[in-house]
Amino acid sequence: MSLPKDQAKKIVSSPYAWVVLGVLTLIYISSFVDRQIIAVLAPQIQDELVLSNFQVGLLYGTAFSFIYAICGIPMGRLADIYSRKLMIISGLVVWSLMTVISGFASSLTFLIVARFFVGISESALSPAVYSLLSDYFRPEQRGTVFSIYAAGIFIGIGVSFLAGGSVAQAYDWRTSLWVVGVPGLLIAVIAWLVIRELPRGITQDNERYEAVSSFREVVTYILRKKTVRYHFLGFSFLAFIGYTILGFIGIVLTDIHNAGALVPQYGWFMMATGLSVMASGWVADRLATRWGGGHRFIMGAVAGLVCLPLYYFGLFAETAITALLLIGFANIISSSYNGVAAAIIQYLVKPNMRALAGGLYLFVISVVGFGIGPPLTGWLMDTFFIGPYGPAKALMLVFTCSGVLGSLCFWRAMKSYDQDTEVG
Repeated sequence: MSLPKDQAKKIVSSPYAWVVLGVLTLIYISSFVDRQIIAVLAPQIQDELVLSNFQVGLLYGTAFSFIYAICGIPMGRLADIYSRKLMIISGLVVWSLMTVISGFASSLTFLIVARFFVGISESALSPAVYSLLSDYFRPEQRGTVFSIYAAGIFIGIGVSFLAGGSVAQAYDWRTSLWVVGVPGLLIAVIAWLVIRELPRGITQDNERYEAVSSFREVVTYILRKKTVRYHFLGFSFLAFIGYTILGFIGIVLTDIHNAGALVPQYGWFMMATGLSVMASGWVADRLATRWGGGHRFIMGAVAGLVCLPLYYFGLFAETAITALLLIGFANIISSSYNGVAAAIIQYLVKPNMRALAGGLYLFVISVVGFGIGPPLTGWLMDTFFIGPYGPAKALMLVFTCSGVLGSLCFWRAMKSYDQDTEVG
C-alpha cells in the first residue's frame, strides 16, 4: 500500500529519503557479496568437490548470469505493477537463504540449483530500486543518488574478496558462505521497518500519465527511442571492460607475473571504485544542470577512454606490483559509469515503465558484458595471442575497441537525448 500523495511529497529528498537510500545501498552490497563470493572461494570448492575449471566457470558465470539477465525483464514488469518494497525484501531473504544453504552443498548440482535461486531473487532488486529511488528523489539528483546506490557493487565485490576470502582461509569455504549469507536476513528486517512504498510518478511535474497495460507495448515504447538504443549499446561496451578485467585479473597477475598471492588485494581497488562511481554521478548532475541532461553521457565517455593509457601500461608492466596498481586505478575509472548509466535511463521512460526499463538495461549489460566479454577475450587468448604477454594483448584489444565504440554511442545518444527525454 502506497502512502497518500500529500504525505509522499514530504518524503521526496528529505533526510528520511537519504536513510532509505542507505538501506537500499546496504542491500545492494549484500547482493554483490553473495554473487561474487563463489569466485573467491572457487579454489577450495574445486578441491573439495573435485570440479574441473569448466565446471567452476559454469557455477560462477552461467548458473547465475543468464538466469539473472532473463528474469530481470519480467521482474521489472512486476515491479512496475506491484509493491517494489515487497519485491526488494523478498529477493533479499531468498538470496541470503540460498547463500547460507550453499554452505551445506555436497555436489555441483546442489550449488548450481542454489545459484539459480540467487540469480532469480537478485534479479528482482535493481529494477524495483531504480523505480523507487526515482520517486524518493528529485530528477536533478538522480545521477548522484543512483551512483551512491551503484557504489554498492564495488563495495560488495571488495568485501567478498577481503572478508569472504579471509574467513575461507581461516576456516573453510562453507563457513565463509554462512558468514556472508546471514547478515542479509538481518538487513531484511531493517529494510521492512524503514522502507515505505511511494506513489509512482510523485516527482513528476505533471503527475498524470497514460497507463500502458501491455508488456509488448511498454517494451516497444522503450526500445523505439534512439537514445535508449545507443545507451544500451554504449554501456554494454563499458560492461565488456568491467566484467572482463574482473574475470582475468587473476590470470594477468598469476600467468604473467607469477604473483597469485596479490589477487585478493584487488579487493581494495573494488572498494575505491565505489568512490569513483559516486564522484562520477555528482559530476554528471553538475554537467546536466549547466548544459542539459544529455551531457550526463560525457561521464560514460570519460570512463571508456581515460582508462585506456592506464590499462596499457598496467597490462604490459614489468613487475606485479606496478601491474596491480595501474590496472586497479584503470578499473576505478572504467567502472565509474555504473550509477550514471542507471540514472539516465529513468529520464527516457514514463514512471510506470522505469522498473522494466531498468530490467532491460541489466539484461543487455549482463548478457553482453558478462556473457560475451570474458568468453570472447578468453578465446582471443587461446587462439591468437600466445606467449608471456598474450593475455595482456587480448585484454588491451578488447578494452580499446570497447572504450572507443562505447564513446561513439554516447556521442550519438547526446544528439537525440532532448527529443527522447520524458518529463521528470
